[in-house]
Amino acid sequence: MNKKDLISALAVKMNVTRQQSCKFINCFQDVLTEALKQDSSVMLQGFGTFSAWKQKKREGRNPRTGISCVIAPRKSVKFKPGKYLLRDLNSYE
Repeated sequence: MNKKDLISALAVKMNVTRQQSCKFINCFQDVLTEALKQDSSVMLQGFGTFSAWKQKKREGRNPRTGISCVIAPRKSVKFKPGKYLLRDLNSYE
């Protein structure tokens, strides 16, 4: 599922227009990004937690040429699924 599919599914589920659904997704993304930039985690009870973490500088390799290079330190995001999301994913019906 890509962003376009998510917007369509959300619009149907919420009984709103695709434009309103798109605005919701974009606003959620903005709020999540701002919180993670400030090193806060975002916890959605039962769904999961998004948290920022800092990757260290490390040595990598260009797979095409085989030349070694240093990969600069950067921020990344971890997602830890919540109890209810895991329960729903693992329920066998």
